[in-house]
Amino acid sequence: MNIRNVAIIAHVDHGKTTLVDGLLKQSQTFRTNEAAMTQDLIMDSNDQERERGITILAKNTAINYKGVKINIIDTPGHADFGGEVERTLSMADGAILLIDAQEGPMPQTKFVLKKAFGLGLKIMVVINKIDKINADIPKTIDKTYDLFLELATDDAQLDFPVYYAIGRSGKAWDELPPKGAPSGPEDENLEANLTPILDGIITHIPEPVKNDEAPLQMLVSALEYDTFIGKHAIGKIKGGIAKAGMPAVLVNESGVAESGRIEKIFVNLGLKKVEVSEAASGDIVSIAGLKKVSIGDTIADPSNPAALPAIAIEEPTLNISIYANTSPFAGREGKYVTARHLHDRIVKELETNVSMRLATDENGPKGAPVGGEFILSGRGELHLSVFIETLRREGYELQAGKPKIITKEIDGVVSEPVEELTVDVATDSASAVIGEINKRRGILMHQEENSDGSTRLVFEITTRGMLGLRNILLTISKGTAVMNSIFLRWDKIGGAIPKLRNGVLIAFLAGKAVSYGLNIAQLRGTTFIPPNTDVYAGMIVGLNQREDDLEINICKEKQLTNMRASSADQITVLTPPTILSLEQCIDFLEDDELLEVTPSNLRLRKKILDSNLRIKARKPKATA
Repeated sequence: MNIRNVAIIAHVDHGKTTLVDGLLKQSQTFRTNEAAMTQDLIMDSNDQERERGITILAKNTAINYKGVKINIIDTPGHADFGGEVERTLSMADGAILLIDAQEGPMPQTKFVLKKAFGLGLKIMVVINKIDKINADIPKTIDKTYDLFLELATDDAQLDFPVYYAIGRSGKAWDELPPKGAPSGPEDENLEANLTPILDGIITHIPEPVKNDEAPLQMLVSALEYDTFIGKHAIGKIKGGIAKAGMPAVLVNESGVAESGRIEKIFVNLGLKKVEVSEAASGDIVSIAGLKKVSIGDTIADPSNPAALPAIAIEEPTLNISIYANTSPFAGREGKYVTARHLHDRIVKELETNVSMRLATDENGPKGAPVGGEFILSGRGELHLSVFIETLRREGYELQAGKPKIITKEIDGVVSEPVEELTVDVATDSASAVIGEINKRRGILMHQEENSDGSTRLVFEITTRGMLGLRNILLTISKGTAVMNSIFLRWDKIGGAIPKLRNGVLIAFLAGKAVSYGLNIAQLRGTTFIPPNTDVYAGMIVGLNQREDDLEINICKEKQLTNMRASSADQITVLTPPTILSLEQCIDFLEDDELLEVTPSNLRLRKKILDSNLRIKARKPKATA
């Protein structure tokens, strides 16, 4: 069979999934009456993906075009999900690099292109969204060539085709249309479609190396679960032919892990998995029957149990402590509330989430939490918060602490991660953004005006300095700031960053918040909860105007000691509370605070709920 294996790679929101939608629909993969023909973001099937508008999990699909089977891998665009990109690019022989015509190459564009070059993939460039009012196509192309010059490891990588597209309209061209940015009904290219890109895939993306005569070898790049069959191991067959019913072994770096049998083989066609009796080398398949399979294992012929090179995954840079819920409201709203429930679910997640790590107690049972504390490490706050949100939706209760950076020793020097931070912001807010990032020891490396009149600021800043930054930038920029970052290097750890957040308003007594009590709280700062919210002592209910924490009784009712002259005196008008999202809550935390997460609520709280014990904990210990 004639096959092409191609990955779609790009910075977040540059149109990868939308382009895949168009390729699926225009290749007649679906019948005209199928529901998918009227859907958008077909590949983003996860609820959080649709709500957030980003791809979180890499996914495979396949289309048939002019007698060629094209396996398409849709990858995430956010840097926090780089592990998904790394493990799935190993299945591709080429990649379509999608670049927004207005934004140009962005931090994640650089990351994914570097990974693709490292694997020797052939690159096709597609300049997408050329219909944007502020699209600057010549500038975008110039920056793309600069990026290739910076990252290419041999001259052949500098020879790449360029296509132009409006992904959401399902149109593409191999040359820039005369009008430059076609969009209206009068456009002479109205009948254009994605055929140029499909033809380009066949022309420029090489066929996978065929080696059907060799013993079976397949590197497992992804896992899926089936209620009836169990684990599905997904990967590209490197050599040999996989046949249903044939014996196979799992091989990892430690040697043979399990002997078994291939029970079923599936290949992709559109959104469906089609069962086949056998699959040849070069194809991307899903194999069922091997119960102990893990990502990075090699499925091999028993006669030649040799492992393929493992997938290299970059190290995590951030960790967060997770605990079972211990608040006074614990167990009220969740289905799974114990530490054991949490541990088992985290272990299951680690099987497929290759960028995530769990700290374990070396002196205790394997996989046991450290003193009831699960320390999860990941690529960034979004990577970790997406998993916490997943736990929440599955019915788990938990508590999370403030994220902390991961340090490591390099040549005897304690080092911390440094990132390249790109901020696009309204020009009148640029000075405020620079000032805020300077407070966090960030260094401005580059500044330029965007084609839409906004300003692009590029900084080098430690991951530590970025903690809690997103919320502040959105506030000082009136919501116009857009942040993107990418890991740069490890540097010697710098000095402490001063606390940049004010103190909090803390509920003094348990009860139900009332308007009168909240009105008093709003004289002191910003509140986070509406009236009639159940609170407990030690729960954070707002942000103070001053640096110190302040305890306040928001359950206090107004004393009705006499009759009022006017009914207006009895009306309390409250400012609407500031409701924080999960990411905003995690950003908000300080070292002595926790976030209580349940299926129904997010509650900020102090680690020590008792007021007197908190005061004692703050006092310095006497020395002899």
